[in-house]
Amino acid sequence: MQILHFLSLVFELLISLVVWLLLAPLLPGIVNKVKAWVACRKGPRLFQLYYDLAKLWKRGVVLSDLASPGFIAATAVSWIAILAAALLIPLGPVNSLMSFSGDALLLLYLLALSRFCTSWAALETGSAFEGMGTAREVSFAILTETALITAVLTLALKSSSLTLSLMLTPTPGAGTLLLISGLFAALLAESCRVPVDDPNTHLELTMIHEAMILDHSGPLLAASLHGAAMKLLLFSVLLVKIVLPLGELSGIESTVYLIAGIVLVCIAVGLVESFLARYAFKKVPLFLTTAFLFCFFALLTAWKGFAQ
Repeated sequence: MQILHFLSLVFELLISLVVWLLLAPLLPGIVNKVKAWVACRKGPRLFQLYYDLAKLWKRGVVLSDLASPGFIAATAVSWIAILAAALLIPLGPVNSLMSFSGDALLLLYLLALSRFCTSWAALETGSAFEGMGTAREVSFAILTETALITAVLTLALKSSSLTLSLMLTPTPGAGTLLLISGLFAALLAESCRVPVDDPNTHLELTMIHEAMILDHSGPLLAASLHGAAMKLLLFSVLLVKIVLPLGELSGIESTVYLIAGIVLVCIAVGLVESFLARYAFKKVPLFLTTAFLFCFFALLTAWKGFAQ
């Protein structure tokens, strides 16, 4: 029995790894297809990121003369931190194998660790542009992380728990709508999407995240691109889990609804990028402050309901 239980855990872990590692690059393809459809263009292939990652893994790495071994280590740790954070998120009705009391706090720390390591790697190169992008990223991250912390507090207050499997349960009401709005804005910021950043820009003076990976090449650039795709999938799953009662459905129904919800989130991101231009830097703090206020008002709503 113990062997069967162990094999079952290994199988579930492999399924989770397959979902997070292999399906994540599909999401940017969906977003790009939506943008191309709105603009009446053919656009890149749906699986374009898979081809890009395969080519990058075959290429060599070009390092700056100023970069230390910490440049490679920081990029690897950043990718591992995002994967570890993703494995904390329960998929469908099945709880995460890494689930424990307080894993929501670890999720926040892992996302912060990933950002820190990305910034560290950017500064390792000694590039003025990468230093500029790092300064922008860290400045805007203060507001984004504040919104995320407030969202976690809201979910914790609603569920009286700090375990993600218990926190990610839908509760109808205005507070949930506010929370979804705030988290969607945070998704755009964390995933480096329009209107906060533009992943397709090629002008160094207007870059944020892309400026931080200018000196990344080969497998290191592949790790950065794949990590960004995993982060997009992570926040998409969070949004879907907050809206849909997946834990009350059967395995097949939960999987179908989860996939449909993730696709809808990607379509929403594509529509936002199609109808909005990237904000000027002076407007980005206002956008992120609005995301925080949405989460804060959701927290007040949950606090009022908890007090009653």
